[in-house]
Amino acid sequence: MYLAGKMVLAVEAGAPNNGRGEETTARVKFARIRGQVYPYISAQAARRWVRDGMVELGSLPSPVTRVGKAQGKAQKANTAADPVRYADDDLFGYMRAGAKKDDAATTLRDSPFMLGTLMSVEPAQPTQDFGVMSRGVEEPVLHGHEFYTADLAAPFLLDLPRIGTFTLPGAVGAGGRPNYLTEEQALQAAEAVAAGAAVIQFRDQAAVRLPLEERRRRAALLLEALAQLSGGAKKALHYGDRVPALVMLVPFKGGINPLAHCVDGVEGRGLRVRGEVLRAELDAWAGEWEAPVRVGWRPGFRDDLLEEFRRACAGELADGRMVIDHPRTVLRALAAELREGKLDGWFDDPQRDEPQR
Repeated sequence: MYLAGKMVLAVEAGAPNNGRGEETTARVKFARIRGQVYPYISAQAARRWVRDGMVELGSLPSPVTRVGKAQGKAQKANTAADPVRYADDDLFGYMRAGAKKDDAATTLRDSPFMLGTLMSVEPAQPTQDFGVMSRGVEEPVLHGHEFYTADLAAPFLLDLPRIGTFTLPGAVGAGGRPNYLTEEQALQAAEAVAAGAAVIQFRDQAAVRLPLEERRRRAALLLEALAQLSGGAKKALHYGDRVPALVMLVPFKGGINPLAHCVDGVEGRGLRVRGEVLRAELDAWAGEWEAPVRVGWRPGFRDDLLEEFRRACAGELADGRMVIDHPRTVLRALAAELREGKLDGWFDDPQRDEPQR
């Protein structure tokens, strides 16, 4: 089972993700689409915030090592690339390349947690703030930076069966990718098997799978970190809350996100949350998703849209196929269900995966 989602962050006079600066001016990141400016937060930045949130909740982070020259093309930074030991290596993936002639030391893991770019739902021209540093200096220093107000939306997808599941040396992915584990890590995985992990066939490959209790914990930890999301640049000058203003979640049997077009924007009118589109998607994918659709909506955020959404989805709300609550409540409640083992079937591929015993 996959957990498909869509989230919206409401940025008010903020600069949460900086781009490349120009001389004395700090720029925010933005994209030009059909000649218009759309501010955005990169997925890399948002994933960093989630990682940091997991650490705040007690998760041990994978250590990062910087290698290569201080300047030049050879520089790079790697995590420990140990998904058996570190939950963030498991959930967020990695790539660590060995020496040119040492393919056995090259390892990668695709991320079970996939996140799109948090893009403004409508054009928004950043404002440039002009500043002067004159305290204790004879000649004031001029500087500037940008900020903006916008609602930013992004899809995400969590591949639950792949959490805590690692292919072994000799297995090659469908796309011809390198092994998820090196020979050394395979030995560590063997130790994990001795401690309760299992050797299984996962998507037609030999794999080691961590105990179900640990896999539950990691999935729940990710959702709990999203529930208290924080971070970003320029917090001293443009502090803003980063907990999602809106989040939608639906369990789905395949790697499709039926929420892709349920949240968008209209230039000059801002955010749209389209209940009729959601209903049409759910009807089209009947039998491929599991109720209820969980909707988290922060009180005070676009109350007019919330009422429109409630009217459009009145039937689904009445019969329990959809629930609406605070985003934090929705995410933490789902995390609790995962931890308590109420949703263990989500951790198996319905058609290809051998169920974990």
